[in-house]
Amino acid sequence: MKRVGLTGGIGSGKSTVAHIFEVLGIPVFYADEASKKLMNEDEELKNKIKKAFGNNAYLNGELNRKYLSDVVFNDHEKIKLLNSLVHPATIEGALHWMQGQTAPYVIKEAALIFESGSNKDLDYVIGVKSPVELSIKRAMARDNITEEQVKARMDKQMDAESKIRLCDYVIVNDEQQMLIPQVLALHEKLLELAAKN
Repeated sequence: MKRVGLTGGIGSGKSTVAHIFEVLGIPVFYADEASKKLMNEDEELKNKIKKAFGNNAYLNGELNRKYLSDVVFNDHEKIKLLNSLVHPATIEGALHWMQGQTAPYVIKEAALIFESGSNKDLDYVIGVKSPVELSIKRAMARDNITEEQVKARMDKQMDAESKIRLCDYVIVNDEQQMLIPQVLALHEKLLELAAKN
């Protein structure tokens, strides 16, 4: 079974692409959702977060997202610290999930595949590429935030172009080229590669 990463910048449309793969019967691991779940349910991780950021990081046993994001948002070192706690747990969760799958290939959808080092556990990485203006527009609509807030988030991630250059395959999501035929072509290619093993 091939392990395939799916990544892209904010608002690139990687979740949309992931859903198309799911429609084709390919299991998808959503790293962002998984990390949120782990931060609420994994006792070991919860204790590490409390130790690093104080007991206010949790309210009634639930992650206090507002408090935590206020603490880390403008502090590069604190973001690094939080990521150093959450990423290993999420990567381990993904590997465990992959072992239970039987499809020819599986997809791990994650914004920070290269930043977290999880690309080392993957056979291929697909990048979803989108023009910056369109990505900003999508993120503003999806998260109900301002252009400045989207740009601030983008500044904290690896440059989208640099990320795309590291990928094995690229899907263009610019609302000019059709998305489904690109995913279908890549699906066929990945099935072919999986069959060779």
